[in-house]
Amino acid sequence: MTTTHSTTSFVRGANNVNLHVVTWGDPKNTPLVFVHGYPDSHVVWLPIIEQLAARYFVVAYDVRGAGKSDIPAKIADYRLDILSLDLAAVVNSVIPDRRFHLVAHDWGSIQSWESVTTDRLKGRIASYTTLSGPSLDHAGHWMQRRLRHPSVDPKHNAIKQLFSSWYIMMFQLPVLPEFIWKNGLGKKWSKYLEVREGVREPHPNPTQTSDGQYGVRLYRANFISKMTMPQERHAHCPVQLIVLKKDNYVNAFLFDDLTNWVKDLYRRELDAGHWSILSESKQIAKWIDEWVTAQESGDLTAIKQLKV
Repeated sequence: MTTTHSTTSFVRGANNVNLHVVTWGDPKNTPLVFVHGYPDSHVVWLPIIEQLAARYFVVAYDVRGAGKSDIPAKIADYRLDILSLDLAAVVNSVIPDRRFHLVAHDWGSIQSWESVTTDRLKGRIASYTTLSGPSLDHAGHWMQRRLRHPSVDPKHNAIKQLFSSWYIMMFQLPVLPEFIWKNGLGKKWSKYLEVREGVREPHPNPTQTSDGQYGVRLYRANFISKMTMPQERHAHCPVQLIVLKKDNYVNAFLFDDLTNWVKDLYRRELDAGHWSILSESKQIAKWIDEWVTAQESGDLTAIKQLKV
């Protein structure tokens, strides 16, 4: 299926940042809101959106610093609380006063946890589907517990995750990450996905270099503070967690403590890598559809075996 019809607009987010928003489908249908990760733009969701737009009103946007959205210069303008304000601005403009189902990947998931665990959109977010993006607060608590644990295995898992996240430390360095993106990585990103991740982009990202270059500000604005001083964050909506068993960046055991923070947690596992939204788009679209249908109808029979 190919979705040809879409509507584009710009929404004023926090601090007067213009956010590029695209919608598909009938506005009368149940809204789905997609938030992309790093170093992507909203186009990374197109293989999944194409399968859901006939049944839902689909909303996707380029987060600040990516795609056709504005690129703030200050690191502080990429804090999680600011990103949460952006999501609120998008839904208040496009689907005012309506409940919606939130779907996010990678950094989109990381920033969306801020909205799922704070009051700004409480009662509006009907459910949350998350892939490859833990809450930084949850991850901070997880990491601290394991590094302090007297046993060897928990410490080993913490150290293993730190090695998997090596690039995060590199992103804290000034100039170097931007230099790498501008001088080769941007043009070679599609090849990197093919060789390292085993996936191909059906819709190549036209702003790839810029997205990689400026998206590092997300890491600089949030990681150190959250890892050293994590807060207590409890979800206010049902959560569908899709764990990617071959993820090279986010290990499955990072979600072991998630029941401490999510009362209504449903877990699926997929034998796929980090960019499963490209390689396994049919399966993920099916799971999103099944999940949202169950939440909307109140009949959880089809997903009850997934409850953690």
